[in-house]
Amino acid sequence: MKRWPARKLGVACAAGATGIGLVYLAAAGAPAQYLMVQAAALGIGGACLAISARVPWQPSERASGAILALLGLALLATAILAAPVEGAARWVKVGALFVQPSLVLLPPMLLLFARRPDGLATAGMAIAALALALQPDRAMAGAAAAALAVLAMRKPTRWTLAAAAAAAMAFVAALVQPDALPAVPFVDEILYTAFDVHPVVGAAVLAGSVLLLLPALGAGEADRRLVFGAAWLAIVAAAALGNYPTPLVGYGGSAVLGYLLSVALLPAAWRAEAVKASARHREHERAGGDETLRTAAA
Repeated sequence: MKRWPARKLGVACAAGATGIGLVYLAAAGAPAQYLMVQAAALGIGGACLAISARVPWQPSERASGAILALLGLALLATAILAAPVEGAARWVKVGALFVQPSLVLLPPMLLLFARRPDGLATAGMAIAALALALQPDRAMAGAAAAALAVLAMRKPTRWTLAAAAAAAMAFVAALVQPDALPAVPFVDEILYTAFDVHPVVGAAVLAGSVLLLLPALGAGEADRRLVFGAAWLAIVAAAALGNYPTPLVGYGGSAVLGYLLSVALLPAAWRAEAVKASARHREHERAGGDETLRTAAA
């Protein structure tokens, strides 16, 4: 059976899960602002994804490493400069909204690293791991550890192994620190409280969480697909085990943006086909040129 390209599947899953989340928020009596923020995040993330699909930019190894280093520093700045809430410094206030940079930036960072792991990129991931340990954020530290462990098993180089080790140490450091944040309505514990609204709503929320993992089964290069699946499985598992945001099916624009940005870095089969078609075209032109030269020589 022919599989959908991972990126196309990710777009469909993002729309489906966010739609389920909007239904849940409406049924649970969430403020109208929550629904508007969720829908706006889906629109912004979708626009970024559409732009990335139309701009065939492939960063060099040096550019990828520099990007990851800068994003890692941004996460570290959050850990150091953000105002702590119950001892956790994970959020940045943007206008009237609180944004969780790790949910926005870490998922695409993991996929960018999976595509081009080198020394500078590894430094960027190590900085991000340090930031998650300092915040502390068990959920995102666990996501980084799981995703990079999968990558290191599939592609055991000095860079992937070093990044996986840094993420594992950060996860342990986050685990040993206290995390006393209470559950936030419409954000945390959604996988359980949705059943209090209605059993059908609860089942839909569970189904929406499963949807998030399906792009890992799509068509295309496997490393990025599996890193994507491991990261989002860990994020969903954290939401089930503790007071951490339930991505897309619960309130939180950061998770919607982070999901779509990571989808943008999934394999896109149409690009692979375009590359193959271009190579065939060049080969055909060379063959035609050779035939012309032979005819002229004769």
